Amino acid sequence: MYCRTKGSAWRTRDMHSILLTNPIALLAVILGSTIIFILFLQPRHLSSSPKSDSMAARSFVLWLHGLGDSGPANEPIKTLFRSSEFRNTKWSFPSAPENPVTCNYGMRMPSWFDIQEIPVTADSPKAESDVLKAVQNVHAMIDREVAAGTDPNNVFVCGFSQGGALTLASVLLYPKKLGGGAVFSGWVPFNSSMIEKFPEDAKKVIS
Repeated sequence: MYCRTKGSAWRTRDMHSILLTNPIALLAVILGSTIIFILFLQPRHLSSSPKSDSMAARSFVLWLHGLGDSGPANEPIKTLFRSSEFRNTKWSFPSAPENPVTCNYGMRMPSWFDIQEIPVTADSPKAESDVLKAVQNVHAMIDREVAAGTDPNNVFVCGFSQGGALTLASVLLYPKKLGGGAVFSGWVPFNSSMIEKFPEDAKKVIS
């Protein structure tokens, strides 16, 4: 994916594209995520008592892809998690809807929310209303899983690049404490004023 910012020529590819074309870099990200998931999930499975309802003991991993990517393209990631700790894990790899993206001159592509410019900096404009709509969609996915019987403490949201930014917002705005979140090459997609909207239970995820 190529993007162009104000008055500049075409820039180099997004880190997402670099990882797709650099197997070593991609492997490093995947191995790092393996460690994070093991740290998150292992203690809960070992300490939990047997439950008659297998749904309550099941873990749920929601993986959010980067700009221009798709859910199915990321599904091979789950094959790397072969530990017995993941034997009762349900994975979900949704695809973002096609939306116009400002940094790509309005080109339509899979995108969770609009991005004004790339590279993203602390001073970059933030499409908070767009982000909040995407957060609502992610929360709906989590709510369906919780309604089916999965304990919120066993729900983990992870994402890469734009998906990582959405992961951060989704976990910190969810009304209940989730198991955790993992952000890879993401950023903070909202202004500091959003902190006031974080539910108290959500704050416990990072405590």
